[in-house]
Amino acid sequence: MSERDTICALASGAPPAAIAILRLSGSRVRALAERHLASGLPAARHASLTDMTDNDGALIDRGLALFMPGPGSYTGEDTLELYLHGGAAVIAHALDTLTAHESVRMAEPGEYTRRAFEAGKLDLTEAEGVADIIEAETVAQKAQALRQLGGGLSQTYDQWRAELTGVLALVEVAIDFPDEGDAPQDTTAPILAKLGRVISEIETALGDRGIGERIRDGFRVAIIGAPNAGKSTLLNRLARREAAIVTAKAGTTRDVIEVRRVLGGHVVWIADTAGLRVTDDEIEAEGVRRAEVAAREADLRLFVLDASAPDIIHLSTDYRLDTDLVVVNKSDLGAAPDGVSADHVISARDGAGVDALEQAIARFVDQYAASVEAPVITRQRHRERLTQGLSSLKAARDALEQDVGAELAAEDIRMALRQLGSIIGVVGVEDVLGAVFSEFCIGK
Repeated sequence: MSERDTICALASGAPPAAIAILRLSGSRVRALAERHLASGLPAARHASLTDMTDNDGALIDRGLALFMPGPGSYTGEDTLELYLHGGAAVIAHALDTLTAHESVRMAEPGEYTRRAFEAGKLDLTEAEGVADIIEAETVAQKAQALRQLGGGLSQTYDQWRAELTGVLALVEVAIDFPDEGDAPQDTTAPILAKLGRVISEIETALGDRGIGERIRDGFRVAIIGAPNAGKSTLLNRLARREAAIVTAKAGTTRDVIEVRRVLGGHVVWIADTAGLRVTDDEIEAEGVRRAEVAAREADLRLFVLDASAPDIIHLSTDYRLDTDLVVVNKSDLGAAPDGVSADHVISARDGAGVDALEQAIARFVDQYAASVEAPVITRQRHRERLTQGLSSLKAARDALEQDVGAELAAEDIRMALRQLGSIIGVVGVEDVLGAVFSEFCIGK
């Protein structure tokens, strides 16, 4: 992406729509306004009603123009927004006219926000918050994105970086003045105390059970159990559509099938899995392996038992965990056998008891999400860098405790600072910028 180019894009929804917003940013904005707007360049931050014409002088549309001069704009550059009628013909005519000029092109995904980041308008976590709030579908996702956009994550990471910078300064004193009388007589103890506090706080953040990522990406629920227990029928009932093939033949499901719901105010991915049993069939065995993986990765497991097959119920308990929500299915064919403690008794075929089960899933997800008040990790990228930084800090602590060299400790602290800095985008982020901003929509 060249900073010399002026970029333009549709910043509103796809046509047809009542209004289309075209956004331009770059050094040629003023010239484009003078060339194509009958009113010329509008007064800064004042909407102006004007005609827009093409390069031959033909009318494109009449609408509002809003000019925001740099550096006081979103991107830090001169920015112009055109509010036109939202028809496909109007949009195409306007964009074709603008991009016909030299050094004016369509924006790439996330390019406006990337320019804002490069201009120092926001850091990398705040930029990610922009993408998240655009994609937010639930109140919880929106709240988390707004907090991130408002600098909620940045404040925590900046605080850690400030504390570690102070620790590094103390370590440097120990390196530079090891035997000087005017140096502190005992620098190791305060260094270890400060370092220990940061390590403890980062460990707490990493121990959040991934709630920030789950609020953003969705919680995982796996339906597991023996073959022919009615797992696929239950998935279809919860999905309110025919998402999985259902037959009377055991072992029909060979792969993990997921459906997406919003339950308890959160996105939930519900997975149907292959029946758990020992098999010599190579394809079914692979399905069982995938079912076990889905079960391990799930936040909640629904262990489904067939009320009409008591022998299979007792055999299948080998796969069950104490934390599973035990669901006895096919209540229309019989009652749960003695000795089976069921959390829910349902008939996936006719729907009996399924509403109560769905409410239980919603309660679980809501309580799970509320168990951490304000996660400071919302993406896997944050977790990886924070984990690497924690490893470096522990190495620094070990070096100081074992007195194997303050120089080694100082380098480990510098490495941790670089990892924390890369999360908010102050150092070493070129390798992640493309990945981060490619997730944005065009026009933002």
